[in-house]
Amino acid sequence: MNTFKRKSLAATLSLAVSLGLGSLLSTSVQAVEDLEKEDLKFGFIKLTDMAPLAIAYEKGFFEDEGLYVTLEAQANWKVLLDRVIDGELDGAHMLAGQPLGATIGFGTQADVITAFSMDLNGNGITVSNDVWDEMKKHIPLDADGRPQHPISAAALKPVIEQYRAAGKPFNMGMVFPVSTHNYELRYWLAAGGINPGYYAPARGDTSGQINADALLSVTPPPQMPATMEAGTINGYCVGEPWNQQAVFKGIGVPVITDYEIWRNNPEKVFGVSQTWADENPNTHIAVVKALIRAAAWLDADNNANRAEAVQILSQPAYVGADAEVIANSMTGTFEYEKGDKREVPDFNVFFRYNATYPFYSDAIWYLTQMRRWGQIGTAQPDSWYMDVAKKVYRPDIYAQAAQELIAEGKLPADAFPNFATETGFKAPTSEFIDGVTYDGTQPNAYLQQFAIGLKGDEQL
Repeated sequence: MNTFKRKSLAATLSLAVSLGLGSLLSTSVQAVEDLEKEDLKFGFIKLTDMAPLAIAYEKGFFEDEGLYVTLEAQANWKVLLDRVIDGELDGAHMLAGQPLGATIGFGTQADVITAFSMDLNGNGITVSNDVWDEMKKHIPLDADGRPQHPISAAALKPVIEQYRAAGKPFNMGMVFPVSTHNYELRYWLAAGGINPGYYAPARGDTSGQINADALLSVTPPPQMPATMEAGTINGYCVGEPWNQQAVFKGIGVPVITDYEIWRNNPEKVFGVSQTWADENPNTHIAVVKALIRAAAWLDADNNANRAEAVQILSQPAYVGADAEVIANSMTGTFEYEKGDKREVPDFNVFFRYNATYPFYSDAIWYLTQMRRWGQIGTAQPDSWYMDVAKKVYRPDIYAQAAQELIAEGKLPADAFPNFATETGFKAPTSEFIDGVTYDGTQPNAYLQQFAIGLKGDEQL
């Protein structure tokens, strides 16, 4: 099948040249002929935000670029990262913090880069039914009797105090120490006056639980609901479909989405090792082109393709959850307490709002959170944050891929940032649950605004 498609593409390009369309398609011809590597293996974790990879495969966008891709689910984020670093995987669906954490040497030391942001939003925080029953006592109601949203972690604080008074720890799960989920959960807790704890790698303490009111620990995403049902954790922060799974199973209640914590926050990225990128520059651009097209398909015509995407993702080879569960968030709604389904059209964003562009300011936000919670143990100047962002996030590669798609007529120029003027920094925003303003050009000034968290020269 792959051979047939490749021959068909070559024949089509040949015909185009004979018809005088060679200049328009010359970039495609070059992309097919100059690939350093055609057979690729990409890793992913079973979450709905791996969708650009699945769609690029299922819709033939990889093959349009002359790429023959195998997609392989990975056991957990650490295995996935290690396999990208050692070359067993050519690239992978990654947590936004993974390339940054590896580059600065938190956990694994390696040079990993990204030229493609996979999505915005897509996570939620879920608590057990018992915790929810107690939280509800501290949440005001709307006129229709439903809890007012967004729900502050201030409603969780008295519940944690009850646990402490009873001599019991309050445990919550997140997916990885440098995950977006870890930082979003910590942000939400701290905004409600709950200390989520600190890391102190220089002291050999990587638990992240120093001085913690709530104890956060790693749990693989697909295991979150069962772990909470067993009582090992009292709540968790995870991507879909594992929040909605708790609703369907009747074991917990999602209390807030990350869209409500930080509107249109960056989520996953597509990561490759720096060595792989250096050895396969043309292949890398071809991969980014295919992923851009997949992301655009996912958001096209006001999410008209999402129902089809849900069916694809429900296959065991991808997410493997019931289509009904995936659709609960993937098609523009989100269910909190059972029966309390609300419109959240931007819960999953794959292309609009320049979602695929790797902004330096996104990278710097994650670095500020690493500093805030002690993963970066000492103060760093603003210039250091910029240098790391530029090393890891590669909008130059993205721009080249996008410009080829524009030249080929596959996507319009206005679907992308203006590459002639784009700086890589989003405008300052206060669209956080606590109203704090984030300006990516001033990371240290940003950190000074928080009552809970390391700042300035503070260290553990």
